[in-house]
Amino acid sequence: MSPFCFPVPGLCFLLSLSGVVAQKTKGTCRSCPLYASCVNDTHCTCNHGYISESRQKYFTYPLEICEETTPSETTSSMKEVVENIESLLTNKTVWETEKMKNITATFTSILQKVESVVLETALKAPDQKLQKVQNRTVAVETRVVTDDCSTGVIFNLNAQTNSMDIHCSDIIQGNTQGPSAVAFISYSSLGNIINASFFEKVNEKDQVYLNSQVVSAAIGPKRNTSLSQAVTLSFQHVKIKPSIKKVFCVYWKGTKEGGHWSTEGCFLIQANKTHSICNSTHLSSFAVLMAFDTQEKDPTLTVITYVGLSLSLLCLLLAALTFLLCKAIQNTSTSLHLQLSLCLFLAHLLFLTAFDRTEVKVLCAIIAGALHYLYLASFTWMLLEGLHLFLTARNLTVVNRSSVNRFMKKLMFPVGYGVPAVIVAISAAFRPQLYGTRDHCWLNLNQKFIWAFLGPVCAIICVNFVCFILVLWILKRKLSSLNSEVSTIQNLKMLTLKATAQLFILGCTWCLGILQMGSAARVMAYLFTIINSLQGFFIFLVYCLLSQQVRKWFGEIIKSKSEPELHTLSSRFGPDSKPSEDK
Repeated sequence: MSPFCFPVPGLCFLLSLSGVVAQKTKGTCRSCPLYASCVNDTHCTCNHGYISESRQKYFTYPLEICEETTPSETTSSMKEVVENIESLLTNKTVWETEKMKNITATFTSILQKVESVVLETALKAPDQKLQKVQNRTVAVETRVVTDDCSTGVIFNLNAQTNSMDIHCSDIIQGNTQGPSAVAFISYSSLGNIINASFFEKVNEKDQVYLNSQVVSAAIGPKRNTSLSQAVTLSFQHVKIKPSIKKVFCVYWKGTKEGGHWSTEGCFLIQANKTHSICNSTHLSSFAVLMAFDTQEKDPTLTVITYVGLSLSLLCLLLAALTFLLCKAIQNTSTSLHLQLSLCLFLAHLLFLTAFDRTEVKVLCAIIAGALHYLYLASFTWMLLEGLHLFLTARNLTVVNRSSVNRFMKKLMFPVGYGVPAVIVAISAAFRPQLYGTRDHCWLNLNQKFIWAFLGPVCAIICVNFVCFILVLWILKRKLSSLNSEVSTIQNLKMLTLKATAQLFILGCTWCLGILQMGSAARVMAYLFTIINSLQGFFIFLVYCLLSQQVRKWFGEIIKSKSEPELHTLSSRFGPDSKPSEDK
């Protein structure tokens, strides 16, 4: 008879499970627990001096407990308790004999019993306020509180690589008579028994894994599971996976059918590649489940992105310098092109250097917000270009055209940089936690937050499309009756054609990103990556290289640089020069 069973009846449960294995190897009866005998090879009954926990004389449940009717006062140490827990959890035969439909019920019962045993053991020795025991598969830390808590006191308990923060007031539960205790238990092997297949929200499309150790938290002597303030749980990941799709903080919810992993009352606070931090409004057994992204990164798309964006950055820089220095083309339209080029340059540069910097959550959120702002600003400047074209087409006389320019100069900077700032500020105020994902520093797709970007973009594309249609209608119906210069009409036609092409390149390509689904997802991904990464090259090509004035300016620069060289050569080898005589 084990001396550890007398003071702590719950511990007998643990030892009885080990007895299941021993008796299966010795007799032909179905698994009878410790201190029980087989009857007619069909039922079990407790030995003399013991009684079943269910108070049934004959039973078949292999996890029944036979308790001694007159227990002694011997005490067991926390170390002995942990050793017996480990013996149970590492006994494969116990779990292999359980069918799938029974294993959850067994698991639920074991977790509850282990918590009771640990708490009772801690409360038996209130003078040992902090106890910490760890072996190969189980780690336990308990804390006993014998007096009132000071306001705001939080206890931190650690077991293996996991930790828990709990408020002292929730431990004592207003109980001023006698000590109270909190237990934090970590199991390193339970994930092999109760895995992600018992998750209530499991999706066949996602590869969901249990990627942490299972931990249990309990308070006593009152086994209250509800809390006035949430506990904070920190888990270290068992496997480091770079492409995490979703993270679930879950607890083990016992039911009549057995139990399953549930997210009810559990919330993810923060997660990176190595750790997850969760909050829970109740006590139970907890774990972290992860759905890993099964889509492998396409190296070809990565190369296209980096090469295309690098080319785009060079072209945007050259275009911006051209708009700034070429006086022959400087006007309101050129100013709009310049601001668009600067916004795209900064957006592409930030995307290329910091899009995947997800190590620091706050920094990643700032990067995501900056990208949101810069790309929205790019589309806003494109909207102003469409509006400028429409107003110019309506007012082709010199007087009206100058009034349009004055109007645009007053309007463009407040709108071009102010409207995106307002949109980002409102988005960040209402959903700051949705800036930055676990894989990228961009807008989170949860709760349809991506529409904080796609909504304004779609609106701008629609407005610009209407503006360009109206400009084309004006050019077709009214230009012949207006007393305007032919060159002005031709320039407006060319500018409209370029702006329409720009709308397609800068705007419609984002629609390809939305259409990346189904069988056409791969094709759309390639089209989106190629066209989007070449936006800077397109702007430099259309507004600089195809401009006769810019080409003339480039020619003058080349000519001015080549003339001093020709002058130097002619001065050296001209008709008046004499060859040097050898001495």
